[in-house]
Amino acid sequence: MDSATLQTLGKQALEIERDALNALMPRIDAHFARACELMLACNGRVVVTGMGKSGHIGNKIAATLASTGTPSFFVHPGEASHGDLGMITRQDVVLAISYSGETAEIVTLLPLFKRMAAPLIAMTGKPQSTLATTADVHLDVSVAKEACPLNLAPTASTTATLAMGDALAVAMLEARGFTSEDFALSHPGGSLGRKLLLKVGDVMHGGERLPKVSPETKLSDALLEMSRKGFGLTAIVDAHNKVLGVFTDGDLRRVLDQGIDVRQASVEQVMTRGGKTVRADQLAAEAVALMEKHKITALLIEDAAGQLQGVVHMHDLLRAGVV
Repeated sequence: MDSATLQTLGKQALEIERDALNALMPRIDAHFARACELMLACNGRVVVTGMGKSGHIGNKIAATLASTGTPSFFVHPGEASHGDLGMITRQDVVLAISYSGETAEIVTLLPLFKRMAAPLIAMTGKPQSTLATTADVHLDVSVAKEACPLNLAPTASTTATLAMGDALAVAMLEARGFTSEDFALSHPGGSLGRKLLLKVGDVMHGGERLPKVSPETKLSDALLEMSRKGFGLTAIVDAHNKVLGVFTDGDLRRVLDQGIDVRQASVEQVMTRGGKTVRADQLAAEAVALMEKHKITALLIEDAAGQLQGVVHMHDLLRAGVV
């Protein structure tokens, strides 16, 4: 096949899947709301199960639910018949996925779900199937046709099922009042978690590492302090450790351009008054945004009283994975 034909085939597949998603819109109805209500009222976990491609989609749905505030896990229906059914309790809600609604491994489990009185939500493409008619709530994920030209490989149907699972997760996320901070708590190892959880105080330098001088300090001595501490700046503080200003590598270039004698001038004469600062309890991501906005590489940290508390460099934020 030539390039143009391959591109056409790819676009046709996407068009079929797009149509399958559009067809789901009217199915976000009272049945959908009832499924959400069952999950919200659940005192246990949402247990997702499915075979084959439905199982792969089920795994993803369970993971999405769990990461957005709805405790959930996946149970393979074949393993459930051989002991893993013990993972499900009457406090749980079962979400069973089968496009045909007749998958043998799942149909076998239906009497057991009923016996333990666990609410059952079904996702199928066949509203009259055994699974659909047995379930407390049925969500219709039927498609007009698969993207597969043989109309055999689950493609559009799995896309529709996954989208329906996402719709459930997002609706319940909103209903629970789930926040970005809650999301970060379940993703502490990822870059998103670090951006949402890491505070400036977690990465700042203080104590002997903190570059600071008094306002009457000679500029030459202030430069030595900058060199010793290696942050490309020094804070200028008063007798009470309150930040009066900052002197940076950029300020030094301007001083040299103006022909000022660095051995005679005091740092107070050439410092940038005030300067950009952050608080230790601010998110590290906010410090990054401030640095990028003002094209600087380090920030002073001060407390609520304006006293110098620390310094943070862009390299610290890079090492922490915030950037």
